[in-house]
Amino acid sequence: MYQKIEGEHWRHVWVVSDIHGCYQWLMDELKRRHFNPDADLLISVGDIIDRGPDSMKCLQLMQEKWFYAVRGNHEQMALDALENNDFSLWKINGGNWFTGLTVAQQKQAKDLLDACRDLPHIIEITCKNGLNVIAHADYPAAEYAWHKPVDAQRVLWDRDRLMGFMVGRGQGISGADHFWFGHTPVDKRYDFNNLHYIDTGAVFGGFLTLAQLQ
Repeated sequence: MYQKIEGEHWRHVWVVSDIHGCYQWLMDELKRRHFNPDADLLISVGDIIDRGPDSMKCLQLMQEKWFYAVRGNHEQMALDALENNDFSLWKINGGNWFTGLTVAQQKQAKDLLDACRDLPHIIEITCKNGLNVIAHADYPAAEYAWHKPVDAQRVLWDRDRLMGFMVGRGQGISGADHFWFGHTPVDKRYDFNNLHYIDTGAVFGGFLTLAQLQ
């Protein structure tokens, strides 16, 4: 469930919002920031696939040494669909790109999706700005701790904390300097103390958000 990364191994470290198949858009944003794949690191908050134009190329990012990701609910839906041979939930949530592939393409996609089984739910990375925790939707506890047991379903799906913040009742998280979440499309990046919500709805007509941690 947890993965630890040492930021000192990279020059610059970035975290990116839900990519959702928007491969070329991501490449353009990285180019604008002079991202160096030999020296820099990009961490995704999950949901690299579905809805956008190029889920296959986004899956191939996981083969790059400069790219890390936590598991999103869309990766989980894909894994569940393949395991149970039931594509209904995934399909209505943007997974119809897979069913539209040829048999050969589906085999390639399955091989790439298999790599999603190794995606952690939570990444911890120490950077120049302190201890950063990255998860898809939430870290469902009042205090963060390495290897602390938490509900995986809530890590992937929960919106309660953000919805609370939106109406002035949010509960913070201690134990790390910064927490980075995606999952819920918002009109701009929202920062509530040390909690950062960065899914700015690129695939829904919004924009990709990249935050520099180092």
